[in-house]
Amino acid sequence: MKAYKTLLLCSCDKSQTFDSEALRKAAAAEQVIAVDQLCGSEMSVAAEHLAASNDVLIACGQQAALFERLAEDVYAEIQHSAPLQSIDIRDRAGWSAPDAKPERLHAKQAALVAAAQLPAPMAPAKNIQSSGVCCIVGPTEKAIRMAELVQDELGVTCIVNDAGPIQLPSAAYDVAKGQLTGAYGALGNFKLEFAHLQPLHPAGRGELGYEAAKPTARSECDVFIDLRGGAPAFPSHEKRNGYFWADPKKSGELERIALTAREMVGEFEKTVYFRLEESLCAHSRANKPGCTRCLDVCPTEAIFSVGDHIQIDSDICAGCGSCAAVCPTSAVTMNETPFEALTKAVEVMAKVYREHTHESPRLVFHTLEAGTEAIANLARYDNGLADDLIPMALEHVDRIGHAEIMAAFGAGYAEVLILADNELDRRAVTAEVELAQAMLKGTHNSPSRVRVISAIELCDAGDNAGRVSDPVLLVGGRRDITRVTVAAMSEKIEEPIPLPVGAPYGAIEIDSDKCTLCLACVSLCPTGALGDHPDRPEVQFTENACVQCGICESTCPETAITLKPQLDVSKAALSARALHGEEPFECIKCGTPFGVASTINRIVEKLENQHWMYKNSDNVQLIKMCDDCRVKAQFHGSTAPMAGGERPRVRTSDDYLDS
Repeated sequence: MKAYKTLLLCSCDKSQTFDSEALRKAAAAEQVIAVDQLCGSEMSVAAEHLAASNDVLIACGQQAALFERLAEDVYAEIQHSAPLQSIDIRDRAGWSAPDAKPERLHAKQAALVAAAQLPAPMAPAKNIQSSGVCCIVGPTEKAIRMAELVQDELGVTCIVNDAGPIQLPSAAYDVAKGQLTGAYGALGNFKLEFAHLQPLHPAGRGELGYEAAKPTARSECDVFIDLRGGAPAFPSHEKRNGYFWADPKKSGELERIALTAREMVGEFEKTVYFRLEESLCAHSRANKPGCTRCLDVCPTEAIFSVGDHIQIDSDICAGCGSCAAVCPTSAVTMNETPFEALTKAVEVMAKVYREHTHESPRLVFHTLEAGTEAIANLARYDNGLADDLIPMALEHVDRIGHAEIMAAFGAGYAEVLILADNELDRRAVTAEVELAQAMLKGTHNSPSRVRVISAIELCDAGDNAGRVSDPVLLVGGRRDITRVTVAAMSEKIEEPIPLPVGAPYGAIEIDSDKCTLCLACVSLCPTGALGDHPDRPEVQFTENACVQCGICESTCPETAITLKPQLDVSKAALSARALHGEEPFECIKCGTPFGVASTINRIVEKLENQHWMYKNSDNVQLIKMCDDCRVKAQFHGSTAPMAGGERPRVRTSDDYLDS
């Protein structure tokens, strides 16, 4: 079979238009076939080209599942397999307001098709084993009822937390009474802690009872069903695999949970969303606290401290990417949506759109599920996306940080918007959006060029008509691209841009009256932003390397260091500069430089005629000597405390011969 690529276009019953040649070039296809009802009366066209071509791209997102089934049937008949790719260019581009400019819509369609041709990053996966051991916690009536629903598939233990009537024991599940005090883990590896646990005592005649209470108890299980009715046991509980929380406000919760929980037996594939480079982590040094940004933003509490760096529990991690968005050193990166892949897609879409319209587009980040659904509803029942607004779907918008926003501006977008599905999403990206807005203030641009929006605002037209933002070369990491973009957007670089507290860029200030130049801050700086001078006591600082982790501030014994969040995009920030330094003190005996002059003088001032060892003696001169001269003075001086008697003359061979 000949290897060539076919692009199948559908006008969706003539409700959208497109530029076939532009789309062919964007898809790098050999041929383009355009029809009006690809999923209906002209489905045979799809079947024909699926059988004839090794590579088919169908520009229809709504009926993607239908075409996948069709491809399976066609490939089964001709006994070969080939990739089938589908893409939506209708809801995201083709359907827009009646007064939308066709050239913009066609350019946006081409941009979406071009970005879809980029290789998709592959995320590794791990296997999770679940034997079906289930723990149900809640009131007696609900817990027993849930146990009856899942007992055939799961090995159940009920921990009731009330004084409800005890039913006759069942051999299918165990019952105990206690209060849940702690929970950790995820599917296949939950660890639960209880207080006052009382196992049911099934023996004997008469009313059933519980055994003596244990002060504390621990249990492990694969599946955890929480029927207590209060707050969930985990933050962002809906992202915790294997955990089921019954919302007391909803009816039918037990049946809904049982339907899914019964399937939690066997081997499951769990995506490892992140990559952690421990050596880059600036969390701590020598037990001195530093950066905690990822710990502060993780919604599932999958991140925890282990000494000088953090660790991430891959079983708990839900892949939102908020840790990667705020990590100042790129110690945490994402496997599914790495910064480099995201930047490349953003860059390609802007380039294609600009080539066709000679204008700058706007960009909106949205979630793959709820955001896509909102866009589809606006397209069908409202005016749809504005004609210059290019959408980019991600699993979670938490993944978007200031670097991704600035990369979009660097690619040439006029505005960057983030569609928040709910208030949690809005809060998750607020700090990074505010940081990007602060950077824009320093470039004489409007901070409103980046903002969080609701779905209805997707229809609003932008004010960028005719504007063209020159792109920059998007090469390097998050900090490199941020710095280059801000510098390019600045009309004139004068002063550093002030940033909010907690920003990962900035300088440090040293109080010279307090600093003793002990250089403890230099020895513990995790990024090399702080250094010393090889020939004299001096603290040097390279601002571009500083991530404002705060280790230097917490390390300084004199509390002489203050963090100053700012972004300096001048060349001066790339080179080391002296923050504080002094001339070294020269030994009064040999002239060798040692120590810090102010420190030596301060010690002399505090001890001379104040301490008994330094009264009415020349001992204070020892402080002004280097190590070698001090030792010699202590052993050989006439009044030295360690001086011995006169050394005997060395006897020679002549002495022995004369005797």
